[in-house]
Amino acid sequence: MKLKRVVVTGLGTINPLGLNVEDTWKNLCEGKSGIALVTNFDVEDVASKIAGQVKNFDPLDYIDPKEARRMDRYCQFAIASATQAIENSGIIGHVDPDKLGVISGTGIGGIQTFEQQTKVFLTRGPRKVSPFFIPMMISNISAGRIAIKFNARCINFNVSSACTSSANAIGESYRAIKYGAADAVIAVGSEAAVTRFTLSGFSVMRALSTRNDSPETASRPFDKERDGFILAEGAAALVLEEYELAKARGAKIYGEMVGYGATCDAFHITMPAPSGEGGAHSMRNAIEDAGISPEDVQYINAHGTSTPLNDKSETQAVKTVFGDYAYKLKVNSSKSMLGHGLGAAGALESIIVVKSILDQKIHPTINLTTPDPECDLDYNPKGTIPLVIEHAISNSFGFGGHNATLVFKRYDD
Repeated sequence: MKLKRVVVTGLGTINPLGLNVEDTWKNLCEGKSGIALVTNFDVEDVASKIAGQVKNFDPLDYIDPKEARRMDRYCQFAIASATQAIENSGIIGHVDPDKLGVISGTGIGGIQTFEQQTKVFLTRGPRKVSPFFIPMMISNISAGRIAIKFNARCINFNVSSACTSSANAIGESYRAIKYGAADAVIAVGSEAAVTRFTLSGFSVMRALSTRNDSPETASRPFDKERDGFILAEGAAALVLEEYELAKARGAKIYGEMVGYGATCDAFHITMPAPSGEGGAHSMRNAIEDAGISPEDVQYINAHGTSTPLNDKSETQAVKTVFGDYAYKLKVNSSKSMLGHGLGAAGALESIIVVKSILDQKIHPTINLTTPDPECDLDYNPKGTIPLVIEHAISNSFGFGGHNATLVFKRYDD
């Protein structure tokens, strides 16, 4: 069979740096941080007191009040970003609903609802648990609700693979279109795990930064003094579409997706493989799928979490795949400003890659002031720079050893 081309025709996001794509991109390029002290709950006895929180979000801008009350915050974020992407694409009315799919990604799902209803159960008993508890909590419900809102009756499921969740969701959406199972897919990642319970769980693992006296400088990927990632929330959505359909309807095409790789370290439940072989395997697979060579890539948006182990192993993985050419690549970490949105991160970083290719420039990695000798690539620490980009990579790695790599290309008719 003839494989289909897959293009990006819609973008949408809700995140700590903005409530839409353009504000987010502007703030990233200006090197602004979205990380601050947590204000929504008591963190007095929690080791890490900082997070990337979404500010000034009103779900009623996107959702009927009655329905909004029956959704967890992660689902509200997903609906909002998907609505932006769909409206941005203009695809409704131009695609058969039976060929329009939704694939979501979330690592944790409705944790706020879970916490609230657990408290109700323990203090007031089982009869007081909300009848909406289960459909508010389950991780697939965002995909289901998006499908209901937009009458998307094709492929529909949720991917839960920790911090690679939405990158896998995008990859599986790409494959569905490439092999003809769908004409278009709304790929969305969402997370709303900035809660006292979750922050406590990551803190006792010693996974989070405790640079509480300086939130804006706490996320410092590839810096020698990095001490952990910053928990964040938000959502992002992309409309992926079969090229001929997009061209026929005169859609604005932001870029083309050409490669996807997914692997597992099979090493440890939380630590990456020290030499980065799983990530390297993922990048190799994605590059091979794209039908290009490593030297055809100009830019990598790194997973770049600001943890001692991840940044070192990802650097090694890049050097393993690209050899000496690795030192000519431009690399950056959006998490230096956004924090780590867990299952939503891959989708948001994919939008950032698409914008980078479209505008032919990349944002800085902020807070990289003390270079780590073991992280010795060009992470673009000094500011936004122009860059000729033909192909770019987005990396996502997650607990459990999951790895996902996406390759995007400058759109060329």
